[in-house]
Amino acid sequence: MNPMIRLLLAATLLWSWFGPAAAQDLEASDMVRGGMQAIQMIDQDRTGELWDGATPATRKRMPRADFIDKVARSRAPLGSPQMRTWVAVNRQVVADSDTDTAGQYVSIEYETRFAHKPDSTLRELVSFHLDRDRTWRFSGYVLR
Repeated sequence: MNPMIRLLLAATLLWSWFGPAAAQDLEASDMVRGGMQAIQMIDQDRTGELWDGATPATRKRMPRADFIDKVARSRAPLGSPQMRTWVAVNRQVVADSDTDTAGQYVSIEYETRFAHKPDSTLRELVSFHLDRDRTWRFSGYVLR
């Protein structure tokens, strides 16, 4: 797929999730749905598209290929997700001299059971940052 089309697709997906919402207008249920859509993109091997729509700070911090590889390596041994439930939504304000990283963040934590680990659950954490243009964008994914 053409990189420009991928970027537009990712931006459109993120816009449809959150729009230019201010933090006080943000509903936790919107963030839970947006986080689930981000994780489902990872489930569908669309991790590159997720990175394409990420915050500038995220794209600066880790090259696209490295992000895709890191996520794939962490998920491959687990198999497909069998059950996923959100367990927490956290908000945080970060003070930083770098305007790309400073600001408001929302992280959604999911408890997930994977096919190759049926007797245990892992935590998936998806984070979003409210960018200067007042749009919430994907900023990270961690599997613990």
